[in-house]
Amino acid sequence: MRVDPLAPLLDLADVAPAFAEARDTVDAAMRHRALRRHGGQVAAESSLRAAVASAALEGNIYDLEEVRGGTVTDPVVQGSLRVAGALGGLVDLWPRAPRQVLAKLHVLAARGVVHDHDLGRLTSGAERVDALAGLVAGNEETPPLLLAAIVHAELITLRPFAGPAGVVARAAARLTLIGRGFDPRGLVGVEVGHLEREPEYQGSAGAYATGTPDGVRSWLRHYASAITVGGEQITVIGDSVLASV
Repeated sequence: MRVDPLAPLLDLADVAPAFAEARDTVDAAMRHRALRRHGGQVAAESSLRAAVASAALEGNIYDLEEVRGGTVTDPVVQGSLRVAGALGGLVDLWPRAPRQVLAKLHVLAARGVVHDHDLGRLTSGAERVDALAGLVAGNEETPPLLLAAIVHAELITLRPFAGPAGVVARAAARLTLIGRGFDPRGLVGVEVGHLEREPEYQGSAGAYATGTPDGVRSWLRHYASAITVGGEQITVIGDSVLASV
């Protein structure tokens, strides 16, 4: 049996309880009655909000209603929307060919932002990306929330692609949550959680990059908090959908 190399991270102070709280919030939100008949609407709205939030975290900030109305042509926003729309088709491929999926995500995210020659091409950190791909491929041992957090942190630290590399990092983490069954319907808008706690998001990502136990702990606790916000968003969206029908 493959040994989980990330298991010791759950022993860092307060990490396991924070993950448990995030899991409980998401589990409760998944029981929202809007999901029984209007799950598609909830998923679509969650995807839109997550895409807009992910673009905003790259500095491309636009009003949600303007994006919904189709008046925003900013290429980073459009790339983030393309990525969000493509995730469902990449879930099965992600654990089999992570490098291929990362390249595809970058092509979708960075079209119109970077030179066509750079689309899907690593600009740095090839060895560490290879190591991350090895961690993702076929990994059924690491709990999905922990694996998603590390995937996100590694890619946001490395920024191995030109342009909106953060969009790629957040999408890869979302693929992990979906594919490993934490969020099979793609409802948890964790990107909204990162945006709501942006100073903490940036600070904890920087702390993770130091490689210290405290830095990693800071990031994992933030990630759990962002997941909790994403879970709460399901309830907000579900209530809104029910009020409109």
